[in-house]
Amino acid sequence: MEGHEESVTKHEQLLQHIEGLKIGTKISVRKLAKSLGVSEGTAYRAVKEAENLGIVITKERIGTVRVEKKPRNISDQLTFGDVVEIVEGHVLGGAEGLDKTLYKYVIGAMKIDAMARYIDAGSLLIVGNRENAHALALEQGAGVLITGGFGTSREVKAQADSLSLPIISSRHDTFTVASMINRAIFDRLIKKKIMLVEDIVASKPKVNMLKVTSNISDFDQLSIETGQYHFPVVDEWNRVIGIISRKNVEELSGDQSIEKCLTRHPITVGLQTSLASAAQIMVWEGIDFLPVVDRNRKLISSITRREVLQAMRDARNQPQMGETFEHLMWNGFAEERDEDGRLFFHGMITPQMATDLGTISHGVLTSLMTHAGLSTAKDISGGGDYVVDNLTTYFVRPVQIENPVIIRPLVLEMTRKTCKLEIVMTYQEHLISKVVMTLQSIDHA
Repeated sequence: MEGHEESVTKHEQLLQHIEGLKIGTKISVRKLAKSLGVSEGTAYRAVKEAENLGIVITKERIGTVRVEKKPRNISDQLTFGDVVEIVEGHVLGGAEGLDKTLYKYVIGAMKIDAMARYIDAGSLLIVGNRENAHALALEQGAGVLITGGFGTSREVKAQADSLSLPIISSRHDTFTVASMINRAIFDRLIKKKIMLVEDIVASKPKVNMLKVTSNISDFDQLSIETGQYHFPVVDEWNRVIGIISRKNVEELSGDQSIEKCLTRHPITVGLQTSLASAAQIMVWEGIDFLPVVDRNRKLISSITRREVLQAMRDARNQPQMGETFEHLMWNGFAEERDEDGRLFFHGMITPQMATDLGTISHGVLTSLMTHAGLSTAKDISGGGDYVVDNLTTYFVRPVQIENPVIIRPLVLEMTRKTCKLEIVMTYQEHLISKVVMTLQSIDHA
């Protein structure tokens, strides 16, 4: 155990040393190990951890460099360095400009005179082995992506270096690289709307906690100061060993230690855990409080159910552009109400939903039925949030592409915490599939 604690301490010392380096400093695993008297393996793990934290990056032909950590809010725009990774390219010149942001890309499938009208500073020209086009783009402040694996002249490379504008070469053709960049932009938009625990923690003040040596009086004092009733409990190494709440200390006196009454081995989350996952954990485990820890179980912060729900609702109110396959499929279904005011949904089975046999994919069918159930539960509860707790699906008969289908959810039972539904999909009044579903409310403990 002592050896483990010592190795953890060395790891932290390495991370602190890396954080203390000036921005732009090159980092060598061998030199790092030698200067702090640790093995190269330990130094390598610390460098990788620092890379995950976003305080160092590894650049082609340069090596590992200390950089300033960027905020988690993902930019919609790509840098030239991002493009190099996306198109599996390599840099021919202008490597110092890889961190610059590109605002649009232009495909150079026209004469030079016509091309000049579309090239602006900060754009990326996608073109083949046309050196005059390469030089033109650089003169107008744009980067260049050469497709087909071609290169360019020494003069153009020197011009790129002097202007710090990257020239990138990719083995893919023009259509493929344009598609790859387009897909990357949409992926960023999707990632941007997926909120993580880190997004809550970043805006919170210093975490409130108790030591394992604290007593009930310490708990009472901290509770009065913060207005909170749940606290993480840490050992001398700042590792989370339990949590304590008002319920744990109700019948104890002030000078008693909290060590014997705390809840040990608590469920924890990391900074990269999505808020949806954190909410589901809270629902399934029946808890309202989660400590946030690093990979060594050292305390970073804590989150509550109320904070998670509020953040998720705020995220939904933001304008969203990126769409997942699931959203694209569900957007093809229209919502209506029958004579009794109950929701039902109708839409067409598109080719993208089909298997190679021409029938609807079972995964797609289950996804559509789940969306219908969640929409119905939210409508009846007045806007509550739910997660799927149990799902039983019966596939009765296949349905082909371009067949119009109707999905009718029927609520079997609705309580404060759960919603049970029976959902049927029909085509021309023939039963296609039936789902029996149980949903759990996120809003209620």
